[in-house]
Amino acid sequence: MVRRHRHGPAGLHLDDPVRRDPARRVAVRPTTTHAQGGRPDLPEGVGRVNFDWDQLVDAATKAMRNAYAPYSKFPVGAAGRTTDGRFVTGCNVENAAYGVALCAECGMISQLVLSGGGRLTHFVAVNGEGEVLMPCGRCRQLLWEHGGPELEVLTKAGVKRMDEVLPDAFGADDLA
Repeated sequence: MVRRHRHGPAGLHLDDPVRRDPARRVAVRPTTTHAQGGRPDLPEGVGRVNFDWDQLVDAATKAMRNAYAPYSKFPVGAAGRTTDGRFVTGCNVENAAYGVALCAECGMISQLVLSGGGRLTHFVAVNGEGEVLMPCGRCRQLLWEHGGPELEVLTKAGVKRMDEVLPDAFGADDLA
């Protein structure tokens, strides 16, 4: 069966739960360039650079659909963009021994390293409803390691740099 989408402003799929709620739709609407007439009316912090957040949210949502979450029933998907333009994704993988579960960000970082490495430039995580999530503390540290302070993270409050999401982070420089 082919699923048909109703399209709204900026090509958003109105029947997709990621975009159905107007508050969430604004948070993931792609920005426009100055040549296209400037940026749309977005919350503070969103669209610091010309980047299609909608495409990254879609990638995270697709990854979330592959999550293995039989215990918590809380599937999570993560997606990141690299400096060379690749998209890497991951989903959470639970285990009956709860402490050895893997966060979606762990899978995404594994794919980053496996597919040639590089640095992350943009990141988003979503839950089973396609709503944007903040990474846990452990995953923020993973993101810092592979994206650094300038990594842009889509949050419920808009786009934030990693140094805002994890201020005073511990990093490789602290080992010197």
